[in-house]
Amino acid sequence: MATQERAAAIVGIHEWPKRLDPGVSALQIKAQSIGRALEDAGLAWKDVDGIYDAGDGEGGGGLGLAPYLGLKPRVIDTTSVGGTSYEFHAAHAMRDIAAGRVNVAVLSYGSKAASQRIPIGTGGPRSGGTWQTNMESPYGVTLIANYAMVAHRHMHEYGTTSEQLAEISTATRAHAMRNPDAVQGMKDLSFADIREITVADVLDSRVIADPLHLLECCMVSDGGGAVIIASKDVVKGTKKKPVWLLGSGEATAYKTNNNDITSSAAVQSAPQAFGQAGVTPAEIDIAMIYDSFTITVAVMLEDLGFCKKGEVGDYISGGRLRWDTPGGPALNTDGGGLSSNHPGMRGIFLLLESARQLRGESTSQVAGAKLAVAHGNGGLLGATHAGGTIIMAAD
Repeated sequence: MATQERAAAIVGIHEWPKRLDPGVSALQIKAQSIGRALEDAGLAWKDVDGIYDAGDGEGGGGLGLAPYLGLKPRVIDTTSVGGTSYEFHAAHAMRDIAAGRVNVAVLSYGSKAASQRIPIGTGGPRSGGTWQTNMESPYGVTLIANYAMVAHRHMHEYGTTSEQLAEISTATRAHAMRNPDAVQGMKDLSFADIREITVADVLDSRVIADPLHLLECCMVSDGGGAVIIASKDVVKGTKKKPVWLLGSGEATAYKTNNNDITSSAAVQSAPQAFGQAGVTPAEIDIAMIYDSFTITVAVMLEDLGFCKKGEVGDYISGGRLRWDTPGGPALNTDGGGLSSNHPGMRGIFLLLESARQLRGESTSQVAGAKLAVAHGNGGLLGATHAGGTIIMAAD
């Protein structure tokens, strides 16, 4: 691995433990998570001078969150690009810290998707028509139907099979079963037959949108968390081992008359991030990839450069993505959106588990983990979406 300047690091983290928590608001999840992440870092509220917020929960974005928390930040970044907003926030915090504009940045998320019965994936559009949707929304396409089209196209173009995609579900469930919070969450959300699953189990689960089965779809949960990112000068006084941010990339993709819906924004964001970090996908130990559905992971493994386009089926076969399989990378070792939590915008959890792995604190700890990539997807794969890529390194 090339030696890179280490100007900003994750120094504090907290993940809300409950997946069904009707007794709190989304804003309470955010605020309490920030406080516990600051405690994890050994920092105080007065140290925070940057707020990065996607406008989730009842906070009103950075403008509303600052007075709720009693903070007067020098930087308020309200970038909102769906589930990958938090990778964009991490990238922006890196830049602001390097420029000397921020010393301690806070990223936070809170959602009550399960308690409020929000139909993520299977519900239709929840807002009015726009210039982008006026030719599609009247025909009733759901979010998952869009992903199913990508899966069908990938299968048609490259021969990818449902058996191969199921490997993603089996790996993440194996990791979830080692995560007590994920197991309790599945119990609280009334999952049936909570255990490790097989490829056959995935294929035997009911089809939600052909060819995607139930066990290839993310769960719907409550949840949230917070991440504290600090400058190298602040890092010297924090409590835990820092997790250094080495590289970032941001991109968007959308439908055109001649584009390939099996390619994602990662095609653009990944080279930026890996190039800045000075590392290659072959060096990555931990791959935290947005797993709204199995096809999301499959497409992004290719676009991040772990294998060539069309070769992901063979690449992921044989349990390669499990925490205990040599050669890795280990995928979504917290259990992912498929089996741990998915409150609607899951990008912050990619940063949280990456940090745990590089600190040596994961429930599915990969021995000697040194490098991680977090890649989020916001919007609709195969349609308008954003991709944020962050490369991280252990101290």
